[in-house]
Amino acid sequence: MKKIVLFLSAALLSLGIEAQVKAPQPSPTSKIEQVIGLTDVAVEYSRPSMRGRAIFGNLVPYDKLWRTGANKNTQITFGDDVKVGGKELKKGTYAIFTKPGKETWEVIFYSNANNWGTPRKWDDTKVAAKTSVKVNIIPMNVETFTIMFSDFKMDSAVMNFIWENTEAAITIETSAKAQTIASIEKTMAGPTDGDHYQAATFYKETGDVAKAKEHIEKAISIRKEPAFWYHRQQSLIYAKGGDKAGAIKAAKTSLELAEKAGNADYVKLNKDSLAEWGAK
Repeated sequence: MKKIVLFLSAALLSLGIEAQVKAPQPSPTSKIEQVIGLTDVAVEYSRPSMRGRAIFGNLVPYDKLWRTGANKNTQITFGDDVKVGGKELKKGTYAIFTKPGKETWEVIFYSNANNWGTPRKWDDTKVAAKTSVKVNIIPMNVETFTIMFSDFKMDSAVMNFIWENTEAAITIETSAKAQTIASIEKTMAGPTDGDHYQAATFYKETGDVAKAKEHIEKAISIRKEPAFWYHRQQSLIYAKGGDKAGAIKAAKTSLELAEKAGNADYVKLNKDSLAEWGAK
């Protein structure tokens, strides 16, 4: 009877039907959220238990595609591009399928992450990365299938698959070193033109025209490509500070740039302001 109930529960779930009766699941779901280097990683999977059964080579046949857990396929999400087992993998969500063997496991990251179990029809074009990892025999039985992270370094960690007396592990590498160097260089270089532009806008709105003028001039001076909206903001700051000549000059520059860019909104805004300020 228990087997029938479990079978019906799984069937209803596979059809997207939620049963009204709530009971503990034989393979409860688990979610791991882990930061590796500077990259967010999340794993969602269902955790079957041994319950006196032989697992690898029996319940989970050798060299056959496995959902790497129970129920819905295991999913992993990467917040940045990574390397898995030395293979490049773009950020995003993937299904983790494996082919456990006696000495090695094949680990597959599959771009279609929404399957109940394994795909009905396998599509090689959806294999985003595939690698082989060695099997380690551990001196005890682990009752419940476990995915965990270990061996953390500055920009990498190991993802472990553990069940029965078997452990397989795959290294995940991130770009934390490069990200950190870029962050250091950006910080040491000081504020960007965008930072100064935002500061100028803030100070203009809060009435500190002197600081607004200082920041907008800095923004314009360090920006590589002229921006009509920067000069528009400059004209408004100058006008607010009573410098009509400076406002007209900045508005004319903004108008010229907006016309080249084909931005009709800013063309009109500048023409209206120039008319208001009595420009010739």
